[in-house]
Amino acid sequence: MPHDTFTPLVSPLNTAADPGDAASRDPLQAKVDALNARYRHHSATAVIEAALRDPQAGKIALVSSFGAESVALLHLASMVDRNIPVLFVDTEMLFTETLVYQAELAERLHLSNVQIIRASDMTLQAEDPDGTLHQRDTDACCALRKTRPLQKALRGFDGWITGRKRFQSGTRAAMEFFEVEEFTGRIKVNPLAHWAPDDVRAYMEENRLPRHPMVANGYPSIGCAPCTSPVKDGEDPRSGRWRGQDKEECGIHFVNGKMVRVGEMT
Repeated sequence: MPHDTFTPLVSPLNTAADPGDAASRDPLQAKVDALNARYRHHSATAVIEAALRDPQAGKIALVSSFGAESVALLHLASMVDRNIPVLFVDTEMLFTETLVYQAELAERLHLSNVQIIRASDMTLQAEDPDGTLHQRDTDACCALRKTRPLQKALRGFDGWITGRKRFQSGTRAAMEFFEVEEFTGRIKVNPLAHWAPDDVRAYMEENRLPRHPMVANGYPSIGCAPCTSPVKDGEDPRSGRWRGQDKEECGIHFVNGKMVRVGEMT
């Protein structure tokens, strides 16, 4: 995890574009390509600073689940700007421990702009009046309580910061710090893209950051209470999510035109 200083992007973003390439036809892609070229070898902190302070990046929010690994990215962001908009989706089916951890962590890191996102009461009453949709259709429940409220909240931003990392799946192997999100026209920022599995653990230990209380109880990946179970030694960390179902994602990120979620959001 290299440490370096922030260098503002002051050069034109599309000065060297070939008229025939994709970047020259797509100003947003040209912007992202220029940001990646400038910050390719920079630290996660520098990437967050670029996202928040460089006017070319636009208005950026950080999306956090306040899950098992979230504290690392939240701590990095808090050192750059404690007023960063942090979007936290409360599905109203989260573990009590997650809600307590969210409040305590926001206070400890002095995050002053945490925005709690929920589906409206009217929508929940219309689509899941008895709170049992997750028993019949987990995909529909995730869309109702998580994906749609988040996408609505993100309409006020030009991009968002995620905690995705290259090692999480083959589709992330070439992931850059800055990406164009398919279909939405937003910039997606991945400051931890190059971090290895042990980097998050080491960062948390070095900075004495509090872990989610349920990690010690066998929950290395933490979602909604009805759909998350403990994980045994040797099992995949996400095997406790939607156990027994052919489902691994809740629908936060776009990959190849489909909405998916890989690993912890942040």
